Amino acid sequence: MILLTEECIQNDHSDHQIGRKITGGDRHAHDPTLIYVAVMAVLCDLNAAGIIEKDRNNDVLWTWSYPSVTSEQREFLIAKTGFGTENPLSINFVYSQWKQTWYYIYIVDVTSEDAALSRVAQFALVLLAKDFNPEKYSTLCRLFSRQYKKTGSPVAMLEGYLSVVTRGVCNSDENGKFSVSDYSKQQAYSRSCVKDIIQTFGVETIFIYTAMLLKKRIAIYYPPHSVSNLLDYTRSIPAFAWHRQNWSIVHPFVQLNDAELENLQSNSHYVAGFTEAAVEGRSDLYDLFVNVPNNQITVASHAKDSFAMGKLHKDVATLMVEKADDDSLEDVDVIKEIANKTKDLLNNLKSLATENEDGKLTLSLETLKERRMPPATENFLFSLAASEGFVKF
Repeated sequence: MILLTEECIQNDHSDHQIGRKITGGDRHAHDPTLIYVAVMAVLCDLNAAGIIEKDRNNDVLWTWSYPSVTSEQREFLIAKTGFGTENPLSINFVYSQWKQTWYYIYIVDVTSEDAALSRVAQFALVLLAKDFNPEKYSTLCRLFSRQYKKTGSPVAMLEGYLSVVTRGVCNSDENGKFSVSDYSKQQAYSRSCVKDIIQTFGVETIFIYTAMLLKKRIAIYYPPHSVSNLLDYTRSIPAFAWHRQNWSIVHPFVQLNDAELENLQSNSHYVAGFTEAAVEGRSDLYDLFVNVPNNQITVASHAKDSFAMGKLHKDVATLMVEKADDDSLEDVDVIKEIANKTKDLLNNLKSLATENEDGKLTLSLETLKERRMPPATENFLFSLAASEGFVKF
């Protein structure tokens, strides 16, 4: 059984005070955290924090949040924990995004030795944020969850949360130290398994590279017991188009339900991770399907023209395989080599473009045809120019 509590957030902008009042079944309704806190500056991309508990009767309850989590978000996030279902998560930390908000869920088992939470079997610490940074938020999740597990009260956790939001740090001799400055977005972007991807698929990795450059929809599949691998793979794919520095297209953990699919399909292109094998039959969700356990890449029938291969593709594929097989190179080195190849490709495109009245570069199909390129290369370059904004429609 799943129970949802009601929450009322009071925000008085006149004196910069943010308050919290809880009604209904919130277990912490009379907690000392019912105070008003002045937040003078925001040094972190955190939006909110919450706690979901599963008791020893298998009942699930959203017990606390700050400053505000909507009822729609609560229902969605409870479902993502797998609490109270036959399909619990296979790992204790998972992340993805929904409706342009990143969520990070950290699940903790509670034992009989944890006296402060004697009636609780498990709890999930949930952080909602504006940015993609799994390492930053997994550290913060562990720190907050240790505080909560020890005390059974969100008071100390709230103090840590406010410290992070207002000062960018959270220091605790018992639970560890955290500083926002230790986690840059470039570090998060470069944490990848690009070498593993290339070594798995060999020259066929060119399909993934092409899909990224042409802003196609990519679906990645791993079985439910391999969610950790799924997260690693999906977060790595945008590195094939490093010049864009765009990880907002990543949806690492998507399930085949209306709420998630409606949100996913509102995007023109994405990299989405799935653990349900049925996704392979949903070609309306992807242009490129990557079944990692089977080492198989499938191009959807409606997208075949975009993936016609030529000599240019072969050259890029050969480079990727060569660099991935070089034991002296790390993932970041391989990413750099691919990025340099892409840069050369884009520079060649720019050299063919003309500058319009607005100072923007434009490239016409006629200009490419004058070069008498093979059809596959011509189609790819024109599509790439369109993806980079060089084509005026």
